[in-house]
This record gives sequence, C-alpha cells and structure tokens, in this order.
Amino acid sequence: MYDSILLPVDGSEHTAKIVQHAAELAQWTEAKIQVVFVADTTRDSLTVVDGDVVDALEREGKPIVSDVASELDSLGVEHGTDIVQGSPAPTIVDYAERYDYDLIVLPTHGRTGISRYLLGSVTEKVVRLSDVPVLTARMQSDEQLTFPYENILVATDGSPASNAAAKHGLALAAALDATVHVLSVVDDTSLGPDVRSVLSTEELERPAVEAVEDVDAEADAYELPDVRTNVEHGSPAAVIKEYIETSDIHAVVMGSSGRRGVDRILLGSVAEKTVRSAPVPVITVHEGS
Repeated sequence: MYDSILLPVDGSEHTAKIVQHAAELAQWTEAKIQVVFVADTTRDSLTVVDGDVVDALEREGKPIVSDVASELDSLGVEHGTDIVQGSPAPTIVDYAERYDYDLIVLPTHGRTGISRYLLGSVTEKVVRLSDVPVLTARMQSDEQLTFPYENILVATDGSPASNAAAKHGLALAAALDATVHVLSVVDDTSLGPDVRSVLSTEELERPAVEAVEDVDAEADAYELPDVRTNVEHGSPAAVIKEYIETSDIHAVVMGSSGRRGVDRILLGSVAEKTVRSAPVPVITVHEGS
C-alpha cells in the first residue's frame, strides 16, 4: 500500500520512536524510506568555519540523517537521505509531491518540547497543505505506537475529504486484516438550546448516520473481517479521543478538510485538534489524495 515513505527529521529526542514506527510500516509493505532534513532558510544559518562560509543548519543536518540512516540499516529497511533548503512545511509538502511519495511520517514534537512541531508549526502546516497522506504521532508518554494496527478508526462527516480518508482507511484495514470502526460525531455543542429544541434527534443525526452508512456500504468491496458503525454526540475531537481510549484503537484515519471547505482546514479544525490530542497515530488524507 505504501511503496515510498518520506520521513522528515530534525534531531528531536523522539526521533528513534518515530523512525521505528516508520520502519515497521516500511517492512510491512517493503517500502523505501527517504530521510530528509530541511535546513530552514527562514533562519539565519550562515557561519564561518575554518575560514569558509558554510550553512550551519546543513552542517547540523548531516549527522542527524546519518544517525537515522544507520538505524534503518540495522532494521534492514531500504532508505535514502537528503538535505534540502527551504521553509520546512512547504518544502516537505513540495518534496513529497514532486517525488510522488505515498505517505509522510511526522512527529508532533520537535527539538525541545515546545518547539517547531507543536501548535501552528511544521507538522500542522504539512497536514493542512499536503495532498499526500500524512501520518502524525504525538510522541508523548501516553502515545501508543502499536503495529500492525488491529483496530482502525475511520472518522467521517460525509465530506469529500472524509470520503477520500475512508477509502484510504478501508484499504489499510483490508491490507492488515484489521477491524474498522466508523465514527461520525453530531456536533451539537455549537447549537443553541433553541435550535436543539426545534430539531429532532433524528434530524440532528441524519447527516452523521448517512456518512456512516456510506462508509459501511463502501466497506463491502474490501472484504473486511469486521466493520463497526457508531454515531455519537459532542465535540468531535473530544469524542474521537474518548473513542480511541475506550475501543483500543491503534490508528485514526480522517480527512484534512471537512464540510465547510477552507474554514475547516485552518488552525483549530477537527483534524488538527485530533492530531494534537490523539494518543495513537493519526493519518490525515486530503480530498485530492
């Protein structure tokens, strides 16, 4: 399913964990991993070493990619390395699309905890911008990096991006012989009491029920061992997080935009809240994927 995986690295203390998970994915599909370090041109990085002008960030990146390459060597994973210059997020996105990668793997923690890979940072910008599916993992103490995934949560709202994500999640589950949990959340937290009193429960739930039914019907073509459908009420990101914890979910697959188009892919969207809060890997899929 994944023939080529892009693994951007920055020397974070959590690199080993995300490298191991990317390696497990690569071993499963016999994929090649491309390790890339982006020398951030938005920072002043030129310095003088032994009388020569050098890019300090490029110089810093060499041992980082070398260490990751050594780890992949020890795991028997085919790989390549590269150091490129640019603004990190758009450079990663452009690199993945230019060389036709199947998946980008990124942590949501970076160099020093509160750093480049947190709120409003590289990872979330990549999630927003990338047409290539992005697997993110928080790399916190409660993070569960289990592979192969036995329970995959497909979160849907019936939008084009959700439909693309559902196909990706179903294909992944079929390849792993995993159970699929299809979840749609009725976000009635944003509705005032007057609106809730006028609309019946059936009317409120209808779009969510239809979204779940569409994925369930799509699943027939994948010969999956088990598909479980659920419609819940509440704040979507919070409900998704709770469902992960109560249903032993190993990975979440969801769209990186939603029913409201551009508004939903901006900071604070359900996808980005889930990327920040989910204790398991989250694979975000763009409508065009």
